[in-house]
Amino acid sequence: MASSVAAADTAPITHTDAPEAVVVRFAGDSGDGMQLTGGQFTLSTALAGNDLATFPDFPAEIRAPQGTLFGVSAFQINFGSTDISTAGDAPDVLVAMNPAALKTNVEALKPGGLIIADTGEFTKRNLEKAKYDSNPIEDGSLSKWDLLAFDISALTIEAVKPFGLGNKEALRCKNMWTLGLALWMFDRDRQPIVDWLNSKFAKKPEIAEANIAALNAGHAYGETAEIAGPLRKLHLDPVQQTPGLYRTITGAEAVSLGLVAGAQLAGLQMFFGGYPITPASAILHNLTKMKEFGVTTFQAEDEIAAICSAIGASYAGHLGVTSSSGPGIALKGEAMGLAVMTELPLVIVNSQRGGPSTGLPTKTEQSDLYQAIYGRNGDTPLPVIAARSPSDAFECAIEACRIAVQFMTPVMLLTDGYIGNAAEPWKVPDPNDYDPFPAKFLTEKNGPDDTLLPYKRDGHGVRPWIKPGTPGLMHRIGGIEKAIDTGNLDYAPTTHQAQTDARKAKVDGVANAVPLQDVSLGNTSGKLAVVGWGSTFGPIHQAVRRARAKGMDVSHIHVRHVWPLPRNLGDLLRSYKKILVPEMNTGQFKTVLRDQFLVDAQPLNKVSGQPFAIAEIEAAIAAFFDNIPDNEGGEVEPNRSQLPSVKAENQ
Repeated sequence: MASSVAAADTAPITHTDAPEAVVVRFAGDSGDGMQLTGGQFTLSTALAGNDLATFPDFPAEIRAPQGTLFGVSAFQINFGSTDISTAGDAPDVLVAMNPAALKTNVEALKPGGLIIADTGEFTKRNLEKAKYDSNPIEDGSLSKWDLLAFDISALTIEAVKPFGLGNKEALRCKNMWTLGLALWMFDRDRQPIVDWLNSKFAKKPEIAEANIAALNAGHAYGETAEIAGPLRKLHLDPVQQTPGLYRTITGAEAVSLGLVAGAQLAGLQMFFGGYPITPASAILHNLTKMKEFGVTTFQAEDEIAAICSAIGASYAGHLGVTSSSGPGIALKGEAMGLAVMTELPLVIVNSQRGGPSTGLPTKTEQSDLYQAIYGRNGDTPLPVIAARSPSDAFECAIEACRIAVQFMTPVMLLTDGYIGNAAEPWKVPDPNDYDPFPAKFLTEKNGPDDTLLPYKRDGHGVRPWIKPGTPGLMHRIGGIEKAIDTGNLDYAPTTHQAQTDARKAKVDGVANAVPLQDVSLGNTSGKLAVVGWGSTFGPIHQAVRRARAKGMDVSHIHVRHVWPLPRNLGDLLRSYKKILVPEMNTGQFKTVLRDQFLVDAQPLNKVSGQPFAIAEIEAAIAAFFDNIPDNEGGEVEPNRSQLPSVKAENQ
């Protein structure tokens, strides 16, 4: 299995045998509909039964000048007849709708890969905007790739001529022409796309018909062009999957569904207070469609109002939820402290993006870990969970709800731009497989002599949840330090010490209520452990799998509960001679591991706004075995003996 997956991730398309997986990237101007094209190609791929992973790459500008380098929008999909866990290191096929799209993406294409370019856009003006001195289609600079260049723009205009559209409107169908060609190339059914177009443009049937005509024209071009060489039809068999109901899902959709499921399992109605920010806004958009599940959504006037409204909802007996990205999370910091001090359940979703400040608003990063664990005034501990993939975000959202309700604490769920926007197949789970965690409300006085003690803690350090208006249970609540048990205002030094310790102990105790850390791939001891968190799962997993196939003694550990850390993690890490921590920041989780366990964790950092490539992590693993001495003073050599069977081989 390991060697076949490695081959699928690295081999370019050949002109003989069909590969197990193919990576295709659609790239064009932000107005060319590349995300829509990629999304519909993803739909057709899922219906064909292939496994897949996608990576939408948006420009940072809302609408950059047409044809410019910083206005390029791209969508990459890795799909095939084998298990897929990343969007692929490098494309086999690049569809470039203009010179800027070609220039910004071509170097990522595998040697021998295929470029499909629209010559109609390679005008002198567009070439100048893309900083080309000469036309790359004509000057031989693309010789290391296969090139298929023809006038897609003119062919699209011709295809939609019967519908009386002007040139501008006709060219908006160009992405459907391109999609039709891609559907032919990979033996995909057009009917689901036709049905989608008829539904989308139900009130404008002439637009639907024009797009369908363009789709069919692109498909027919592939059938009839008879171009020798690079243009050919390729069929990839469906992947073997466990029987069940499947759908494609993005991380934002998975978070939304998981939050609703978590509220249902807690027996609570959910209130979501949010404020639009890239890339977190999609969660608000999705939740507005779920009112039938007891979800109330509120778009606040700012980030502070959003989280404070959610805290108010939790005080009233609902499950309060809020969401943002790094800049908005910073604004929510004081209110997070209020939620910690009042000890109310709250779920905070942080869809991380490149920073600091506005930074890279549409690009992915993992640089909010310090902010999540430490980034509030005072000693303000709260549990932090990190999703590793779009589908895993569903499970993590449920887990965040469980911990928030059972421990009366705010919980932060970390995703990122890659997870939020990317899509993958998801087997829809059976709701009966999840254990409910019903919320418990105090309904009668709990102190001696018929008194109320709203901050009396149970054996886990958790205070009771009291709905306002419950007869006889009126109590004071707020952000000022409070007396033990009674919750009355108390500034005494001993009280603040005791309550600070109690809040910390409660969050530390969450480690006793989460699973022990497992090994995703490999052995529970050895020469090297590659430790990750969040969206680095896919490239780490594939890189470790390839390295193990070469006989290297390396294992993969991926941490979901990043605070508090699993109670066995320290002992597990100390069972390896060396630890490598790849993350999309300057070494934040590496520092946390060093601090908590005094282990010599070594960083592998990337802050380009792009996910790790498998090859980058694979090279770092190889460098370890080439260069780092072991405890005996010699050089570490790959373990060439037969390795034990690995765990989670198909994850």
